[in-house]
Parts: sequence; C-alpha cells; structure tokens
Amino acid sequence: MTPWPSIAVRLLAVSTALLLTTAAPSEKTVMGKLPSFMARTLNQQTISVPGGLPAERTLALIAFRSTQREHIEGCVQGLSLREDPSICWMRMPVINDPGSHAARSVIETKLMRHYPADSERARLMPVFTDRDQFVRAAGLAGTDQVYAVVINREGEVLARAGGEFDADRASSLRETLRQSGL
Repeated sequence: MTPWPSIAVRLLAVSTALLLTTAAPSEKTVMGKLPSFMARTLNQQTISVPGGLPAERTLALIAFRSTQREHIEGCVQGLSLREDPSICWMRMPVINDPGSHAARSVIETKLMRHYPADSERARLMPVFTDRDQFVRAAGLAGTDQVYAVVINREGEVLARAGGEFDADRASSLRETLRQSGL
C-alpha cells in the first residue's frame, strides 16, 4: 500500500488550515470602516472624511434621528467632552440625502436653530448619504440607537459603543482614543 492517500489528506488539511487563517476577517474588517465622503460642519468648514479629520483618532457621535439628540447629549456630558480638550470629537447626524442642495440647506437651517453656538456648530457635521449603506460600511447594528465610534484618518473603526451613555463603555472609548497605534 502506498502512502500517497495519507500524504494527500495531510496536505489538504494543512492547506485548508492555512487558507482559513488568511481568509479569517481581521479586527478592522469586523469593526467596520467609514466610507470616504466630503462634508461641511455647520460653521461651513469643509472636511474630507476620513483623511481630513482633525486628529489621528476622532470620536464620532453618530445619530440617525432628531429624537436621538438627547442620547448624544448624554454622551457629550457623560464623557465631559466640552471640558476635555484632549479629545477630538464631532457630532455626525447621518441623514438620508434628499437629493438637492436646497433640501440639504433646509435641514442644515433646522440644525442651526438647535445649535446656535459657534463652538457647537464647529463640531456638528451632518452626513447626507444613504443611511443603510453608511450603517453597513461602518459595521453598525442599525439606526435605532446612537453610536460613539473612534475612527482614525483611514476611516477604520477602532472602537464602538451603541446606545445610551455607559461609564464602562466610555472608559474603553477613552482608552482607545489615547492609544498611539494598534
């Protein structure tokens, strides 16, 4: 009897194992990646996302509905973002693109009424896009909750917390924001 069948089976097993280790998703793939897009803050500063983000790691507070504004404010207060200049952060309401400049302007005007201070407008960047596509790309679970997401200038989602403010998750986000590299 020749050893070829057992050698072939072993080679197949080793090849399959190697294939599975290289085909397995990386942490970055599992966490998601923000799509590239151009946006304007409410104080009219144009930003190329993700490369033009103001820091290597930015905390994005993402909401999908105006009713979620209160949850985002809970994150801002819970993380003491207004008092901590070491954290670069932005509000990102993700809005289905209405398709015209005039319709987007109406939405921006409504947002400006809610955020009259220049300091708030500088940190608020409405994202007009296909919401579902944004959710899929960023690795989010849906639009029913808000998300605090740490992203880098490559758009990679480095950390994510969904839902209302939670001190333990906030601590994890802060740790990720302060790391110099993964």
